Amino acid sequence: MKPKKKQQPQKDSMRIQRYIALNSRFSRRAAEDLIDEGRVKLNGKVVTEKGVKVVPEDSIKVNNKVIQPRQATMTLMLNKPAGYVTTKKDEFDRQTVMELIPYNHLAPIGRLDKETEGLLLFTNDGDLAYNLTHPKFEHEKEYEVKLRDPLSPEDKEKLEKGVRIDGRRTAPARITKLKGKDCNIIIHEGRKRQIRRMFEIVDNKVIYLKRIRIGTLKLGDLPLGKFKILNEHVN
Repeated sequence: MKPKKKQQPQKDSMRIQRYIALNSRFSRRAAEDLIDEGRVKLNGKVVTEKGVKVVPEDSIKVNNKVIQPRQATMTLMLNKPAGYVTTKKDEFDRQTVMELIPYNHLAPIGRLDKETEGLLLFTNDGDLAYNLTHPKFEHEKEYEVKLRDPLSPEDKEKLEKGVRIDGRRTAPARITKLKGKDCNIIIHEGRKRQIRRMFEIVDNKVIYLKRIRIGTLKLGDLPLGKFKILNEHVN
């Protein structure tokens, strides 16, 4: 009689207490205690032994609440070219920034208008997206600007103090590297077409606009239309 082959462990299987610890607020020791107390179910049945193996397709409950596997999170930076709208889908069938990355599960953080180039972040990390877009966190955003006309000292001062757009004053800005028709502007708001509209208030026009920094994150020498992954991990 041939000896029975040793059964191989199923791919991606792990001990149930480890699964609970990875995907919930419970430690592995606490998960073992929950098993001893009969508060863990596997596919509808109470687990009576520690060390039972589970796979991603299994249903695991603690206190009758399903333990959902945590999703892998990813964040990437794109050097957006002009001509693409910042949205996942466009009702007018225009080109969107999603055509420039191969990850449909990600979404752009904030917006750059169609003709603006530069640093655009994508993520599926909701906490990160909230942190970067909510005004209360005041993350600086820096842009390179080319103007139709040179900016006068008076207009520079006016823009830095804030101008009224739609009845509401913009927060103080900083204008640096002013040279002729070129400058950098630093803001921490994200109102629609804000920079273009700010310069219109002082009777000027933005000819070219490129975001080069968000907070401490810089676009650097990333080529136009290319992206790079900034992090890839499990929450």
